[in-house]
Amino acid sequence: MTDKPETETDLRKLAEKVLQGYHMTPEDLAVIQSGSIKTVWKFRCQNTFYCLKRLKQPLDKVLFSTNAQIYIKENGGNVPGIIPHQSGEPYAMYNGQLFAVYEWLEGKNLDFLYRDHLAPSLQGLAEFHLSSKGYVPKEGARISTKLGKWPGQYASMKNRLMAWKEAAFTRSGSQHIAYVNCLDAILDLSDQALSLLGQSAYKALTSETSPASVLCHQDYGKGNALLTDEGVYVIDLDGVTFDLPSRDLRKIIGKLAETSGRWDKKIIGDVLSSYCTVHPLSEEEKKVLYCDLYFPHWFFGLVKNQYDKQKDIKASEIERMTKLELSKASVLIELLERCSK
Repeated sequence: MTDKPETETDLRKLAEKVLQGYHMTPEDLAVIQSGSIKTVWKFRCQNTFYCLKRLKQPLDKVLFSTNAQIYIKENGGNVPGIIPHQSGEPYAMYNGQLFAVYEWLEGKNLDFLYRDHLAPSLQGLAEFHLSSKGYVPKEGARISTKLGKWPGQYASMKNRLMAWKEAAFTRSGSQHIAYVNCLDAILDLSDQALSLLGQSAYKALTSETSPASVLCHQDYGKGNALLTDEGVYVIDLDGVTFDLPSRDLRKIIGKLAETSGRWDKKIIGDVLSSYCTVHPLSEEEKKVLYCDLYFPHWFFGLVKNQYDKQKDIKASEIERMTKLELSKASVLIELLERCSK
């Protein structure tokens, strides 16, 4: 048997119970997001609006992300403040579920796919990264870090691509034929990316003594960047992890390339120029970003839906993504060469 779905009334009562632990009596309580464990409410208390969120992560992960958010806020970063529970913790536990209360922010959602939103979004990201430097997780937190792990992740993704090839041979359909036909070129691209990364300063930049690491958001974009009167605020920090700034930048650049259907040196330059006005990156840091862009992350993400999530992808989509991935090599090689001069 499955649990009975929660009604709007159920969720309102739940929020009221949780907020008793904050000595808050909510007014104008509204469910903003529901349908899964992650649930978001907006409410007013003493003429101030707040956000209550039911979290999907376990406690050790919540300890990492909530205390990271507190650190960034105290370090001058533009993130919502977390309201402490009466226990003093940045979260509440109720009926085995975890909750947190945040300041509610009013502002304009930024979407870096709009050209006039791109610069403020990137400057907001740079400020967020800078304010996260020096964060030390508290005891009991599960530390999330990708530092030093890229070579292993590249190898793991390549192995999965090859395993999916075997699966493709056992299935009928043009999408599986397209996958097999495209794969060798994609595997060559992944090998080149790993070789380029090995020739870069990646190992030194991700060492324990390196000052280059920051907390990356991992899902920065529309819905997570708000333009307010006080500047750009970064929200939804549940997935933060230690890594190089290029982790967030790679995802932004890749999304822009995917949307426009091409890799453009000018767009990459605009992204870095806007970001670096706030948080300058060294040539070696830029080189590592170009190496990461070289890996076929977007092809992997597309076909993962087909072979891991059993969602059929059209053959034309696989062919289009392959063409896009292969077209970036000349652009990125030129950028890498510029860094070496």
